[in-house]
Amino acid sequence: MISITIAAWRRWLAVLLALTTAIALTSCSPEQFKTDAAQVPQLVDSVLSDPKTFNYALSQESPSPVNMIYEGLLTENGLTGKLEPALAESLPEISEDKKRIVFTLREGLKWSDGQPLTVDDVVFTYNDIFLNEKIPTDIRDILRIGQSRALPTVRKVDARRVEFTVPEPFAPFLRYTGGLAILPAHALRELVNTNDSEGNPKFLSSWGTDTDPKKIVSNGLYQLESYQTSERVVFRRNPYYWRKDAQGNQQPYIERYIWQIVENTDTSFLQFRSGGLDTLGISPEYFSLLKQEEKRGKFKVYTGGPELSTTFLTFNLNQAKNSNNQPLVDPIKSRWFNTLEFRQAIAYAIDRPQMVNNLYRGLGEPQNSPIYKQSPYYLSPEQGLKVYNYEPERAKELLRKAGFKYNAQGQLFDSDGNRVRFNMLTNAGNKLREAIGAQIKQDLAKIGIQVDFNAIAFNTMLDKVYKQRQWDSFIGKIGGGGVEPNGGANTWSITGGLHAFNLAQQPGDPPLKGWKAADWEQEIGQLYIQGAGELDENKRRAIYVESQRITQENLPFIYLVNPLSMETVRDRISGIKYSELGGAFWNLYELKVTDE
Repeated sequence: MISITIAAWRRWLAVLLALTTAIALTSCSPEQFKTDAAQVPQLVDSVLSDPKTFNYALSQESPSPVNMIYEGLLTENGLTGKLEPALAESLPEISEDKKRIVFTLREGLKWSDGQPLTVDDVVFTYNDIFLNEKIPTDIRDILRIGQSRALPTVRKVDARRVEFTVPEPFAPFLRYTGGLAILPAHALRELVNTNDSEGNPKFLSSWGTDTDPKKIVSNGLYQLESYQTSERVVFRRNPYYWRKDAQGNQQPYIERYIWQIVENTDTSFLQFRSGGLDTLGISPEYFSLLKQEEKRGKFKVYTGGPELSTTFLTFNLNQAKNSNNQPLVDPIKSRWFNTLEFRQAIAYAIDRPQMVNNLYRGLGEPQNSPIYKQSPYYLSPEQGLKVYNYEPERAKELLRKAGFKYNAQGQLFDSDGNRVRFNMLTNAGNKLREAIGAQIKQDLAKIGIQVDFNAIAFNTMLDKVYKQRQWDSFIGKIGGGGVEPNGGANTWSITGGLHAFNLAQQPGDPPLKGWKAADWEQEIGQLYIQGAGELDENKRRAIYVESQRITQENLPFIYLVNPLSMETVRDRISGIKYSELGGAFWNLYELKVTDE
C-alpha cells in the first residue's frame, strides 16, 4: 500500500470521541466483513476520498487504486531502493552505448482473467497508450528524453523479449520504465483504436469508477472486487499473480485488502483505536498517545526518517486567458503572485518553527527543497541552499520594496490602492493540512494580508487546479517519487501535466491564450533534461544542485514542513519491514494475517 498522501488527524478529540465513537464502533468494525462468504485473511486500510478513476494512464491521485492492481517490469526494494525483477525475469541487458535496453519476461505470466500476459502487452502499453499523443497521460512527461524531448521506441524482439531504444543515454530510464504498469492489450486495444462521437479514443472515458470492477483486468497482487461510493474499495487476491514463495505457495497471502473511504482523518484515528482499521498513517499529534497504547491495543508504531514527500504553498502564476478570453487569474492578483518579492515575503512570513512545534509536535523539520534529504542529489542549507527563516519584518521590507504600502491599521495595499487579499485552498478532511492553512492565514495577517482559506473536497480541488486553472493559491502535498529527481520531471517541465503553478495547455484541453513561462521556469526545465541525460554522478549532482538553487530563489513552491514517516499496524499483520522509503506495505506480497 502506498502511503504517499497520508498526513494527519485530529484536534478537538474529546468532542469527536463523543460524537463519532458509536459510529466508528458499529459501522466500521472488521466484524461487518465477517460474513459466511468472507471468512478470509483481510486487511482494512483507509483513504480520504473516493477514487477518481480505475484507468491507470489517466490516474493523477495518490493513493490510487491502480497501484494496488498493476505491476511493471521491475520493482523497487522498499528497504534498499534497489531495482529488482518483477514481470521481467531479471534486470535488463543494456548495450555499451546505453541506448538499447532489452527486457526478458518471465514464463507463464497471466492476467487476472487467465489470459496470457506477453511481450505484445508491453509493446501495446507503450506504443498505443503511454507514447500515444492522443492519450493525455502524465506518464509521457517522464519518458521524454533530452533537449528534443524525444520518446523511446519499443519493439518486440521475440516471444519473451522486448527492446527499448532511446535516442541518447537516459539515467532514470530503468527506474521509471521498469516501474510503469503493463496494461492488457486484449481488454483495451479496441477502446484505444475506436473513437467516440467527438473524435477522441473511447479509452479516455473507459475504466472509470462507474465501470464494474470485476471487468477491470489486472496483473498485480490484487484485482478489484467491488467499489461502493463513499464507503469502500475492496481488492481481492489475483489468482494468477506471478509470485510464489520458496515452498511454491501462491502470494500474496492476504486474500482481501479493503480501503475504507473515510473523509476525515480524525474519524480514521477513532476507527483505528476502535479496531475498525488495521493500519493508520500517524500524525505527530497522536504519536505519543498511540505509542503508549501499543501493548494494550495490540499494534506497533513504526517510525523512520523524514517522509519522502513535500508539503507546500503555491500561487497561481498562470497569466493566460481561457478560450472565452477571460483571465484565469484576476489580473490584479496575478501581478502580486508574479512579483518575486511578494513570494519571498510570504515565505519569510510563515512561521515554520511554530508549525513544527505546535502542529507536528516536534516530529518534523522545516523543508527547503523539492529533492528529498535521502537523495544523493539533495542540497542542504549547510551546503548553500537558500532558506526562509521566520522574519516578518524582512517580509514587510520586501513588500515595501516591491511598491506595496501599509495603512494606519497595518493592512497591506498594492501601489494602485488594492487591498491585498486572496483565496487559499486545501483538501477537506485532512485536519493537519487544515491546521497548516489556519496558521498561514494567521501568519500572513501579521504582515497585513487577508487570506480567505477554504478546505474543499479533494477531487474538487484537483479539478480547480488542473482543469479549470482558476485558483489563487493552494496547500498541497506531493510524495512517492523516490530519491531519483527525474520523478519530478512532469512538475518541472514547462509543458508537464503537474506543472501546477503555471499549467500549460494539455492535450484535449480547450486552448489557452497568451500562456508564457518565465526565464527561471524554463531554466529549471532545461536542468531536469540535462540531469536525466548525464550519467556521470558528480556532474549529475551539480545539475540538480543548480536546479534547487533556482527553485528556492524563485519559489514556485514555498516548502513548509517535512514530518517523520510514522505508521501503525496491528500485531495481527506479520512480516512488516518498515522504512521511510517503502513504508509498511512495500512487501505486501509476503505479509500474513493471523486471527486474534
